[in-house]
Parts: sequence; C-alpha cells; structure tokens
Amino acid sequence: MNDLVIRDGLVVDGTGAPGAPGDVVVNGGVITEVTEAGRAGRGRQEIHADGRLVTPGWVDVHTHYDGQATWDPELSPSGWHGVTTAVMGNCGVGFAPAAADRREWLIQLMEGVEDIPGTALAEGMSWNWETFPEYLDELERLPRTLDVAALVPHGAVRAYVMGDRGAANEPATAEETRRMGEIVAEAIRAGAAGFSTTRTVLHRAKDGELAAGTTASPDELLGIGDAMGLAGAGVFEMASDMVVPADEFRWMTELSQRSGRTVTFNCLQSDVWPEQWRELLELSDRAGDVGAHIVPQVAGRPACLLFGLESSLHPFIANPSYRRIAGLPLAERVAAMRKPDVREAILTETVDIGEFGNYLLTSFHKMFPLGDPPDYEPAPELSVAATAERTGRRPADVVYDLLLQREGHELVYFPLLGYSHGDFGALEAMLDHPGTVLGLGDGGAHCGLLCDASLPSYMLTHWVRDRDRGERFSLERVVAMQTSETAELYGYGDRGVIAPGRRADVNVIDLDGLSLAPPEMVHDLPAGGRRLIQRAKGYGATVCNGVPVRLDDESTGERPGRLVRGTRPTPITR
Repeated sequence: MNDLVIRDGLVVDGTGAPGAPGDVVVNGGVITEVTEAGRAGRGRQEIHADGRLVTPGWVDVHTHYDGQATWDPELSPSGWHGVTTAVMGNCGVGFAPAAADRREWLIQLMEGVEDIPGTALAEGMSWNWETFPEYLDELERLPRTLDVAALVPHGAVRAYVMGDRGAANEPATAEETRRMGEIVAEAIRAGAAGFSTTRTVLHRAKDGELAAGTTASPDELLGIGDAMGLAGAGVFEMASDMVVPADEFRWMTELSQRSGRTVTFNCLQSDVWPEQWRELLELSDRAGDVGAHIVPQVAGRPACLLFGLESSLHPFIANPSYRRIAGLPLAERVAAMRKPDVREAILTETVDIGEFGNYLLTSFHKMFPLGDPPDYEPAPELSVAATAERTGRRPADVVYDLLLQREGHELVYFPLLGYSHGDFGALEAMLDHPGTVLGLGDGGAHCGLLCDASLPSYMLTHWVRDRDRGERFSLERVVAMQTSETAELYGYGDRGVIAPGRRADVNVIDLDGLSLAPPEMVHDLPAGGRRLIQRAKGYGATVCNGVPVRLDDESTGERPGRLVRGTRPTPITR
C-alpha cells in the first residue's frame, strides 16, 4: 500500500519533455514511481487527476516573506498558487543578523524598500534570534505548508558590523569587510541560500535614506564574494539600476570567477533605457565565455503598480483637496469624491512631487483599467490617455471615474517596467533567452501597490493557454521555467522534477479552468496591517513533501513544509 497515488493525470515532469498520461506514486515524501495511467498500485490516499495537469510544485526564487515566515504557516498568497519552495531575503533586506538595538531600524528599512507595514512586522515577529544561524533555527521551528530558504541580506549585515556608519552607506574598512564576510560565510555554512544586496536608488528605507549597501564599493562586494567562495556554497543575488552596465559587470564577473559562485540580478525593461535589456543579456553571455556564471532574473509580466483608493498611490493622492478627505473610511471618501464641488476641486489642482513622482501620477498612457478577469497585457488603445482622446475628455476625468468604480475598490493598472513599447516584446525575448531564469514575483512585498505572487498561475493562463494558444511558449517549457530551472539556480537537485527519487512536491491543475481573481485589499496582517492579495481557482491539489496541503483551492491544515538548508544536489534515495 503506497502513501499517496495521483492517478490519471497529464504528467508534465518539469524537464521540458512532452507531457504524457500517467500515475505518480509517493512514499515517505518521495516520488517512488511514475508509471502509465492506471498502472499504479493502491494508495492510502489517492488523488484522481482525471486528465488534469500534474506538475512539480513551483520553486519561486524571489520572495520577501522574511518577516511573515516567522508567524504565517500558509505563506499566502504564494501557497495559493502552487508554490512549494520559496527563496526569501532578496534585494539586501531582511531581519538577521539583528542586534537588539537595530530591530526597529531593520523594520523601517523593510517597510521602505518593500512596502510591508512596519506595525505588522513589529507585532508579528518574535525576534528569538540575533545571528543568522539563530534566525534559521527560528524558521525551522514553525511548521508550514511549503518549504522556505533564506538569503543573507547585505543591509542587516552592514548595520550589524558597522552600526550607524553601515546604515548610512559609509565606506567599509578592510577589517569591516572581513567581518562581514565571516558573518556571511557562517550563515552559508548554517544553511543560508546565499547573499543578497541592492544597488538601486529606488530602494529606500522609510526614513528616505538609500538602503544600506546601495553604494558599497566593489572591494566590499568582492570581499563578501571571496568569503562565499571559502564557504563553498550560495548564490549572490542583486538588484541594480545598471546605470553603467559595463562597470557593474566588471565586478560581478570577477566575483563569480574568484568565488565560483553564481551571480543573479534583476533584469527588467525600463522606460529610461527601453533597449538596455539587450545589452544586459549580451554581457551575461560574455561573462560565461570567461568562466563566470551570471544569470539574469526576468519577469513573466510587467512589474506593475496598482493604483486605487485603498492603495499606497493614485494620481490624486497628493492633491490638497483629496488629502483633506483621505482619512475618511472608504465609503465616505467615495461619497465625498462624487460630490461635484469636491470632484472639480481635486481635478483642477496641480501638484509637484518631484520628477519621478510626477511621471507616475501623470503618465496616463500607462494607466489601464485592470478589469475582471485582470488584463496584464492591455492594448494601448485601452489606456486612460487613449480613452480620453477617443471620448473627448480629460485623462484626469477618466482615471477619476475609474477609481470610483466598484464603490472605490477598483484598481488601475500601471505597468512600470516591461511595457515600454505597449507590448510584451521585451518580456518575451527575455523569457526566451536560454540564460535567464524566471523570478521577480516579490511574494510578500509591496503590500500596498502590487500582488505578483500569482505569477506562477499567470504563466499558465497567459503564456500557455490564452496568448496565441501556446504558440510562443509550450506548456512543457513554461512548467520547466518555474520548476527545474529555478530549482537548478539554487542547487536544489532534489525537487523541480517529477521522477523517482525526487521530493514529492506536486501540483494538480485544471488548466482549462484555471483563473485569477482581481487583486483585493485585505487587513489580515498582524496589527491589522493591509496587503493586496490575489486568489486563484483551478488547483485541484498542491502536495508538499508528499502531503496534500491544498485540495480544490482550500487548505487541508497540513504543515509538512521545512526550512531548506544549503543545496540539495542529488535526488533522494530510499
């Protein structure tokens, strides 16, 4: 009698091989047999796929659940979208190492960079740790629905070693760099997935200061890389503005060559340099030619902002007349905004909140109704600017009316990165490049402005099922993108493929019926903190470590997830 049998599914195993009807047999948390449909023996528990898609569990390599993972066993919304392994601690922010007098500073750093409510973090985290190994021990204590792995964040390490000087981005001395390297190496030996940093001016703490580590010298980064090399494991992850790509790639290449470690960076299309992504891919390829391993991490849909009356941003948020009613409950605010005098006052005011802020609030050609079902690749003629021109109205009037729809719950979609030409051409090309890896879903972060943790489900609905009927990317290719390929980046050879000896992390999905609900704002974080969530329908089952954690889009209450320490280079043998 087997522990679990998943019967009669279309098994797409994660390798890119053609899918085939089959049964999947699980024992002791491990896949022990993949056989023709109807050939598997009996199971104590059985899931009848009935022809539905059977895939490995998704491996999401770019999340920010560093705080949430210490109190939330569900790790929603990622767990609702078939994710069975999540790597967190990206972009140089996190909560260990943490001296007692640095806790509030780390919270405001995370709140500023990743828009996670500080009150929720302050109430939700136990702080039963100081060092990174102690933080890993705390993660290991909490039963959860999926596996988590953690990167060591540069900001926390810098502040721990250098105090206020590190927080203020002052240069590190050679001794301070050595000490940072020791801490990172200790963390990696304890099981950290690697190290992360940020080099973008968009990442700022709540106090307005650049995130710690943003301006770190190449010597500091190379010193930390050398320590990773001595530890013999870990991925070096980075976000960067890439103002001068050649300069960044110079030290990235040297770091990978010297340490033998993989470097991965966020690769996106920006309106400032809409063709720069081509250069970034080319430089990554060249680095491989000289023995470095640099992996661009790309998105499956535009990195967006969701404007709304419940969100952190919308086109009228700085207008004095709006600010006078901003504190009202939503229903009262909507009623006030519908009054002709209030409407006219808001619409006729002009404000100046700086070049970038003005760009966000007045780029009506990049504002679209999100809709239900949500449309993340809208045609240019659906923009607020195009609608205004077509109807003879002011763009501000159009977006004002949009915000009031659904009694103020409506969201306006602003594709910030990855939509510079009004199409998905750049995204397609980046996804199609053999050297890239899918990421950047940012699960757990940007709670007031986006919810891209649904990216794994979107990859199936958009790129496979709905867009050109799979002519661009096959089902097998998209499954591999978010299973074996993401697992390989972090050396997780025990998962990401449906095969004997692999960890039994499996999804059963009704591909034809899979759907995404519009994002919605809820207040379910500790201290009533708000966040945007997005649900999916169509997951018949999600299995983690051989145990069904979700059936028919509902939690089973099981908690088989674990902390992933270090790499898992080979399949499991039993």
